[in-house]
Parts: sequence; structure tokens; C-alpha cells
Amino acid sequence: MGTEEQPIYSTRAHVFQIDPNTKKNWLPTSKHAVTVSYFYDSTRNVYRIISLDGTKAIINSTISPNMTFTKTSQKFGQWADSRANTVYGLGFSTEHHLSKFAEKFAEYKEAARLAKEKSQEKMEMATSPSQESPGGELSSPLTPVTPPMENINGTDEICDMTPNSDSRPEPSQNALAFAHSPAMTKHWEAELEALKGNNAKLTAALLESTANVKQWKQQLAAYQEEAERLHKRVTELECQSNQTPVIKSQKTELNQTIEELENTLRDKEEEMEKLKEELETMNDLMEQKDTLTQKLEETELRSRVLEEQLAGAEQRLEENQEEQENFRKSLRTLLELLDGKIFELTELRDTLARLIEEAS
Repeated sequence: MGTEEQPIYSTRAHVFQIDPNTKKNWLPTSKHAVTVSYFYDSTRNVYRIISLDGTKAIINSTISPNMTFTKTSQKFGQWADSRANTVYGLGFSTEHHLSKFAEKFAEYKEAARLAKEKSQEKMEMATSPSQESPGGELSSPLTPVTPPMENINGTDEICDMTPNSDSRPEPSQNALAFAHSPAMTKHWEAELEALKGNNAKLTAALLESTANVKQWKQQLAAYQEEAERLHKRVTELECQSNQTPVIKSQKTELNQTIEELENTLRDKEEEMEKLKEELETMNDLMEQKDTLTQKLEETELRSRVLEEQLAGAEQRLEENQEEQENFRKSLRTLLELLDGKIFELTELRDTLARLIEEAS
């Protein structure tokens, strides 16, 4: 990529190429999604699709007006590149990315078409044998136009600059004035600048035409190869024309096989839909299972906490019961002591009563 080539749009996709042997199967050229970019070369006025996998260019396709980008599914699209003699395929993550890439392809394809038409117009102008001068006469684009020798020094005399066949006369005063006139000097400087500009334009057109010629040669070689392939195919078909009944029977068998395969494919698609539904159901059940498992873990945690609290309450109850039993024992001992003291007091009262009776 040159310094004048800049990316103008980028996206990410999985890159595939058609199998060159079978022309049916897709071969992945990237193990994962890579960046796919549109580049614009302002020097050559061309658009390219480029993708790199590391340092390896897996896509290098120049967009031409005859290319077509085809959406084959909701997330997959492809286009054929005759110059690279292959078909590229891109798998996108979303349908939006695919649609955006297709829109950009159509936009840059139209821009390539306009650039090609403009280049052809420039090439036709550059290859034209002559072009019209501002005075209405035809002259070569690199040949300066000789101005009319009139109205020099404000006169209507025409200076005869035609050389004599026998001798060359000395230049007249009008001729010397014409040669050293500042106005004519400016005029010739302007003519020189115009010629330089035209020369630069023609050089650019020539370079662009050379680049286009190279592209056309590549396209011509691709078309010739395609023509040779089609010619071989026509020859093969002509050789097989004598086997028409066999071909028809084979075609019938192939049609039957295709129908069977289509039926099988439909059955498989139905099975896939059922499996998808079952998978969604399984996902829902797994989510419910996860929710119930979480709730069960929370319940078990609360149960363990309650068990610990219950064990603590039982331990405290046993301690209280032991304290009550000890209190009862202490109370019985105290009652026994109190009964003994009451009995002693009763005896003491009786003794005092007898002593009082005896004393009286």
C-alpha cells in the first residue's frame, strides 16, 4: 500500500475463499475474525478491499465496475474477483455489519465506475491527434500557437517574416520592436505556462492510462482464460451430446437425489428447530436449577444458623435447669435447718413454760 492509499471504512469478519479445486466448498483463510478495510488510492483513483492476518494479506481485491457483492445469508456475503481468479466470502457477527459492508461496496463500485469513465475520457483526449486552439484553429497540444502579426505598435501593418529564397534581409524596426515588446513577452510566458499545465495534465493522463492499460491487460488475460475454459466446456458438451438419453436418466436420478436431499435437509432443519427449542427449554431449566440451588444454599445456611442458635438455647436451658436444681437443693437444706431450729425453739418454749409453772 502506497503512501497515498488510506483506509476509508473498516469492519471485522471471518474471511473465506472458494476451494480452487471443487469451486463449491469454502476454505477459511483466518482462524478468527480479522479487520477488513476499504482503501482508496488517490494516485491511481482506485478502491481496494484489503485484509491482513498478521503480516499476510489474505484479501487484496481491486473493486471494478463489473463486480457484484451478493448476500447469501443473513450474515454472509461474497464477491468474485476475476483478477485474483477466486471468490471471497465474509462472515459477519451481525446482519447490520453485513448490510453496511454491502452498502459501502455498492458506493465504491459506483465511484470506481465513474472514475473509469473519467479516465477513459482523459485517455481519449490524450490520444487525440490534435485539439482545438483558443482561436478556433487546430494545432498540436505541444506546438505553440503563432499569434497573428497584426496591430503591432498600434499599426495595421503586417510584418512579413517569410525568408527570401536568395538572401535573408535584416530585421526591420517593427520586427525588433515585436521581438522586445514586454506585452509579447508576457504573452509568450502565459503561453509557456499554459503549455506546462497541459503537459502536466497529459503526463498524469498518460500515467493513469498506463495503469488502466495494465488493468485491462489483466482483465483481458482473465477473459481469455475464461473463454478458453468455456470453449473446452462447449467441446465437452458437444462430445456428450451423443449420450443424451444417459444424461437424461442421470439428470432424473440426480433430480430425485436432490429432492431426497432437500427432504432430508428439511427434516434436519425441523430437528434443528426442535433441538433449539429443547436447548432453550434446557437453558430455562438450568436457570431455574441455578436459582433453586442458590435458594437451597441460602436455606441450608439459615438452617445451620438456626441449629446453632437452638444448640445455644438448649445449652442455656440445661444451665438454667442445673441452677434451678441447685437452688432447690439449697432451699431443702435451708428448710431442714429451719425445721430443726423451730423444733429446738418449741422445746425451749416448753421448757420455759414448765419452769414458769414450777416457779409459781
